[in-house]
Amino acid sequence: MTLTAPRSHMPLALGEARAAGLRGEIPVGAVLVGPTGEVIAASGNRTRELFDPTSHAEILVIRAACAALGQERLVGCDLHVTLEPCAMCATAISFARIRRLYYGASDPKGGGVEHGARVFSQPTCHHAPEIYAGIGEAEASALLKEFFATRRV
Repeated sequence: MTLTAPRSHMPLALGEARAAGLRGEIPVGAVLVGPTGEVIAASGNRTRELFDPTSHAEILVIRAACAALGQERLVGCDLHVTLEPCAMCATAISFARIRRLYYGASDPKGGGVEHGARVFSQPTCHHAPEIYAGIGEAEASALLKEFFATRRV
């Protein structure tokens, strides 16, 4: 039997990140995929649009997927996000019981997975997903660098 890698949904997450950037949001996108590979939810950051500091792409797709499935747990689901989740998002990922986390760019300043709080490494963490970093990293990093370069002139 030959095992194949799961299909990457990072291109869709990158599209959501680009759309977020065009709206003036920090260009981060996320896609929540069900156990059989179907896209359940996709979004980009909307903190400015919704006047809500919790409206990160990850939180929005978790909320949408839970509503679509009628449940608070996303067991068997995978999350593809363009930037390392912050501590808030990593905690929500844990609470939602997401199976796998795929992310693009690392975030040494605000990340909560391999940097900062390292939420999944804490003894108080109830669930830690499988983590795959660096998926689409070059494009995700370029989007962020371009976005911030235009604002720090």
